[in-house]
Amino acid sequence: MTDLGLLLAEMRPVLHDEPYAFELLDPDAPLPADVFALIWEPEGMTLIAPFPDGEWARISLTVHSSLSAVGLSAAVARALADRGLPANIVAGFHHDHILVPWERRHEAIDILTALSEPSS
Repeated sequence: MTDLGLLLAEMRPVLHDEPYAFELLDPDAPLPADVFALIWEPEGMTLIAPFPDGEWARISLTVHSSLSAVGLSAAVARALADRGLPANIVAGFHHDHILVPWERRHEAIDILTALSEPSS
């Protein structure tokens, strides 16, 4: 799906129960079983995974968005930024995932749910 209006209307954000952390991973270290994402950069490998002392909450948008869709990440980031919430967005093949500060996770869900509701 690539239509921004439909993507926003059907994004259905889901908050995951556990906190997440971003960590640098030694390239020779074994991967933990519960890895959410790995990102290779020239400076090192970033691991995103559930972690008991993690500072980030993961919200998944359950709409099947195309990697070619234009504006979904921007609309989500803008809605959260307008309320002073950082949004670290990771795109998967089928879904987008947003990592927001753990202590503001419920506020973020409220914002994203309101973004998906039709304007009156």
